[in-house]
Amino acid sequence: MLGALKLPIEIQKNIETEITEFLSELIRINTTNPPGNETQAAHFLANYLIKNGFKPEIIESAPGRGSVITRLKGTGEKHNLLLLSHLDVVAANPKEWTVNPFGGIVKDGYVYGRGTIDMKGMTAVEVLTLKLLKENDVPIKGDIVLAATAGEERGGEEGAGYLLQKYKEKVWCPYVINEGGGLAIPQKNGYIYPVQTAEKGIIWFKIKAKGVPGHGSTPNIADNAIIIINDVIEKIRNYKPETVYVPTFREFLMQVTKNNPEHRELFTRLLTNPKQSDSILDELAKIDKALAEEIRPRTKMTISPTIINGGIKENIIPSECEVVFDCRVLPGQNVQETLEFIKGLLKDFEDKLKFEIIQIHNASESTIQTPLYDTITQVLTELEPNCTVSPAMMTGGTDSHFFREKGSICYGFHPMRPDEPNDELEKRIHGIDERISIENLVFGTSVLYEVVKRFMT
Repeated sequence: MLGALKLPIEIQKNIETEITEFLSELIRINTTNPPGNETQAAHFLANYLIKNGFKPEIIESAPGRGSVITRLKGTGEKHNLLLLSHLDVVAANPKEWTVNPFGGIVKDGYVYGRGTIDMKGMTAVEVLTLKLLKENDVPIKGDIVLAATAGEERGGEEGAGYLLQKYKEKVWCPYVINEGGGLAIPQKNGYIYPVQTAEKGIIWFKIKAKGVPGHGSTPNIADNAIIIINDVIEKIRNYKPETVYVPTFREFLMQVTKNNPEHRELFTRLLTNPKQSDSILDELAKIDKALAEEIRPRTKMTISPTIINGGIKENIIPSECEVVFDCRVLPGQNVQETLEFIKGLLKDFEDKLKFEIIQIHNASESTIQTPLYDTITQVLTELEPNCTVSPAMMTGGTDSHFFREKGSICYGFHPMRPDEPNDELEKRIHGIDERISIENLVFGTSVLYEVVKRFMT
């Protein structure tokens, strides 16, 4: 129950029907990236916005790679705010789903489909929030910009990156609300609502190994490139990165400690003994494996092999093999320095290896000492007096880093209450039977509407 924040019943009922139909239709537009084809979805949004009195603009970075932007004008007395989302989604295998992943199926109180959580559901919440602000003649004191962009699932260069490079005056705002936080974490003493204030940086790189071919029956005469790559993977796997608690993570850990009386001693040790984090998290995993493995990658850099290719025939020792790594670095860890460090780890093989950068950008972090963060905290604690609001760091990446690099304060905040165990819900994101409850669509819109209304008036 939303208490003081609850919208009038007639508006809430309209929202429930409208946002369900809106999201269902948006899901039916297949924007799997690659190739993306976001322009069709951008037109769908633009048509909806036009019907509701807005003047949207579609900008393509390439044919079919469209983003949509619109603006609700304020008086200029306050900073502008950007409501950011992306239109592309990751692939879904229909054979693995119980429903058509692009059917926009509504059943049992849920909208099913690829992108319902990541992140067409939030697109719907932001669009409905903007519509309600206009419809209710809320006297906003700064502009509210809405941007639903292309390309985020492949790094964002075709969407948010392109817009900031070519059309910065149309999209840049001092404050940004985007994906990456807001899903309540159940605790014994109430929910913790995480607000994404930081995310790890990315180094996606490929290593190609060059060996000497030969017959599969005489392996010692050749130099097997697969074995070279195996040694590379093993060398990286055996590396133990330094544990570092960045400010966002330390604050999150403090809040989790306060809200877990039964685990307080363990979390206190984790907070005060960073060098023992792995062994302490191993203890936690015996009690709550999902929480332990959520925390672990937030304490250090990670490097994971994700793609490997090598060999051409059963009886030929391959002379070439390549592996792709997904490396994630913490705020404060420079990506170029990290890359040089990784090359140094592999110096014993350097004459046989070639490095190729696929994508690279530094981590980013926003302060919580802002009126927007205060407003989010105020709204949520009025809604649920026993809840806690905490900054949180994503292990993955979002388009927020583009805006943080240009000086914006960015928060990931898609308000949701868990309607199934969080670890099960998170498996659906980029997984099978992704879905969002209609109740959460209404809840998210109600909370975001109140946050934006208070912050902008």
